[in-house]
Amino acid sequence: MNRKLPFQWSSAGRSHVGMVRAINEDACVALPELGLWAVADGMGGHEAGDVASRMIVETLQQTPPPNSWQEFLDAVRERLCRVNTQLREESARRYQNRTIGSTVVVLAAYEGQCACLWVGDSRIYRLRDGQLQQLTRDHSHVQELVDQGLISPEEAHRHPLSNVITRAVGSSDQLLVDQVDQPLRAGDMFLLCSDGLNKTVSDEEITRLLAHSDHNCQEAVKAFIHLALMRDASDNVTTVVVNISEETETLTENVEDSEPGSETLDNPIPPDWYLQ
Repeated sequence: MNRKLPFQWSSAGRSHVGMVRAINEDACVALPELGLWAVADGMGGHEAGDVASRMIVETLQQTPPPNSWQEFLDAVRERLCRVNTQLREESARRYQNRTIGSTVVVLAAYEGQCACLWVGDSRIYRLRDGQLQQLTRDHSHVQELVDQGLISPEEAHRHPLSNVITRAVGSSDQLLVDQVDQPLRAGDMFLLCSDGLNKTVSDEEITRLLAHSDHNCQEAVKAFIHLALMRDASDNVTTVVVNISEETETLTENVEDSEPGSETLDNPIPPDWYLQ
């Protein structure tokens, strides 16, 4: 796809099984030539979580090049709803109606704007002018407790029900997808991640990692994964980093790991700046 853009983006993505689990139920996709990135986290403890997350990213990979912003968003939503229906049918056919589900976060960029679409507790962060902002809001039990003022955000991390999500692709017949739209700005960096990352790496560390990456998406992804593994990540860990620049040249792909859900990690030790 060749078209002139007001912004150019580069990206990298990687998924790792972590230090405890035997199966990677996470999956990710990075399609900078389309302006589409996603992370999906299969529901742990349920049947076929890895099938659900891979089905999501494989279906999103089939999104056609958009002719308009609304057409792009409609295509993404249609594909998420399609997977939701397929998972419900698969659950009834093969798993006695047990839940086959997955979270998903999607970043879609078109010309000078972007949208975050999500279901569940995987997240999208944006670093702009040195300030980190979480653009998504978890669909989880502990987030509801935080919203009600019953616990603090710090207590939410340690809450015994911190893994309980209230919404997922495949969990109900009707899929509800939240969305926030944002204008793009040169210098923006986005992080998409499963909860295996944000439960082991703090917001302050996320800010420092992105800020010191010199807009190198591949190095940032390596550093995030490595830091989580150093802390004996008990969950799968998946990150996608996207950088926005002002260049108006034809969009080209810069993806370190284009295979959804890859569990390999080459040269995992990045420079020591992320520990400082």
